[in-house]
Amino acid sequence: MFLNPALTSALDRITERASDVRRAFDPGALPQHDDVAVARAGSDFTLDPLSVALPDRSYLVTADARGNFCYSRNGSMHVRDGRLLDAQGNPVLGWRYGSAALSELQIDPVDEALGRADGMAVEPDGSVAYTRTAIDPRAGQRELQRVVVGRIALARFPAATRLQPAGAEHFVPPEGVIAYTGKAGSDGFGLLQPMRRAHSNIDIDESLDRLKAAYTAFDALTAAEMAKYHLGKTAMDLVK
Repeated sequence: MFLNPALTSALDRITERASDVRRAFDPGALPQHDDVAVARAGSDFTLDPLSVALPDRSYLVTADARGNFCYSRNGSMHVRDGRLLDAQGNPVLGWRYGSAALSELQIDPVDEALGRADGMAVEPDGSVAYTRTAIDPRAGQRELQRVVVGRIALARFPAATRLQPAGAEHFVPPEGVIAYTGKAGSDGFGLLQPMRRAHSNIDIDESLDRLKAAYTAFDALTAAEMAKYHLGKTAMDLVK
C-alpha cells in the first residue's frame, strides 16, 4: 500500500512544503513554490560588517567542494583561515585586483599569519577590505593601511529562469543556462547594502498553511487506501 504512486507523490509534496517552512527565516531564501513567495522582501540592520543584502534577482557566486559554481541569495559571510566564505562555508568568488578571472577572495597570507589584518568589511560596490597594522621601521610609528582584497562577483540569470536547489541555500541553473556575472554598482547590478541581513522571500504563514494542506491530503489518501484495502479483504473473506 505504501508504494502507491499517489501516496509517494503526496509524501514528496510534504517534503517540499516542509523545506519552504524550514528556510523561511534564512536570509534571502527562495521558496520552491511560487504560491508562498514574497514579492519584495526587506532587510534588517546587523552589526556584522560581512553581512550584506543583495540587489533583487542577484546572487553570490560560490564554489562547491568540487569547484563547480553555485549561487546563493544569503549575503551573510564570514572569514575562516583568511578566506571569505558564505553562510554554508563555500568560498565566495570575485575579482582580485589585477586579475580578470574569478577566484577566491582571501586576506594576504602574510597579514593572516602575522595577525595584522583587522576590521574586514564588505562595501556597497562589493569591495572586500581590511585594515593592516604596520610599523614604520624608521620612525617606529604604528600605521594603519587600507588593503582591498578584491570585489565580490554577482550573478543574475535570464528572466523566468527557475534555478534548481543544490543544497540548503545554493542553486544551480538548468542545463544550458549561463549566468551573467558582474560587479555591484556597475554591469547593470545594484549596490550591496552592507550591515544588512535580508529577509527570506518565503511567507511563513502561507507556507505553514500549504504544509498543513499537504498533510491533510496525505491523510485523506491514506484513509482511502486503507478503506480500499479493508474492502478488498472483506470481499476475499466472503469468497472463502
